[in-house]
Amino acid sequence: MIVINYLLYYLVILPISLLPFRLLYVLSDFLFLILYYGIGYRKAVVMKNLVSAFPDKTEDERKAICKEFYHHLCDLVVESLKLFTISQDQAHKRMVCTNPELVNSYFEKKQPIILAGGHMNNWEMFAMVIDADIKHDTIAIYKPLNSKFFDEKMRGTRSKFGLKMIPTYAVKKMMADGIKECYAMIFGYDQSPSNPNKAYWTQFLNRDTAWLKGCEDIAREYNLPVLYGRIRKVKRGHFVYDFSVVCEHPQQLATGQITQKLSDILEADILVQPSYWLWSHKRWKHSKADLKI
Repeated sequence: MIVINYLLYYLVILPISLLPFRLLYVLSDFLFLILYYGIGYRKAVVMKNLVSAFPDKTEDERKAICKEFYHHLCDLVVESLKLFTISQDQAHKRMVCTNPELVNSYFEKKQPIILAGGHMNNWEMFAMVIDADIKHDTIAIYKPLNSKFFDEKMRGTRSKFGLKMIPTYAVKKMMADGIKECYAMIFGYDQSPSNPNKAYWTQFLNRDTAWLKGCEDIAREYNLPVLYGRIRKVKRGHFVYDFSVVCEHPQQLATGQITQKLSDILEADILVQPSYWLWSHKRWKHSKADLKI
């Protein structure tokens, strides 16, 4: 398996990554034909999610969102491959921050913060540029990949412009030991939790939805302001992102209120650009019927 991973990386991934963007998007268009019209990769999952999220839309409208989503997904695949070799200058031309001064105002007060975001648009490119765009030291919380080889390559790619990668299992120890730097801790908070009994629940896109507790729990325990990072696609391969304040003093809020706010913000963004959220993710693995009373 190690040999296969090695060959895949050096003989397939790296050569593709070195291609210019215009050729990568030709590859993306070809990949779309395979995934959408050929194998129909998770198309049943996508359409089921869209039917639930948009019951008032017509079947044709949902199919149009589905088709555009697959175009976006294929672009995301080739853009993510490009990140293995992209220069910092290229990345910053394609992912532009419009209001870094909001985050930097907390740095001037020596205030650590949490930056929360969902799987909208190109979150991988966001992770690469964020450290250079704000004054805080950036820390991303992530779940390690099963492959040690690709986990190391992924961490190396995401962190090559300054981002620090911390696996989920090490977060509590890191916080207990204390962080000397003025940090911004980054959470992708819209994954499906493994244990519904330990989740926060909200109404999201017309369904009871379980949310991971880590983002809110750490914010409340250490009273860290929570900001939301919004990524918007401007045109193919080009994005802008900005920040907004979710809460200043988490310990003053009721349990679950931060998660509710983040849920509502992400839903509003999805309604604006419905094709650019990760609909192929099996987000609703659990229902409240799974809960143990």
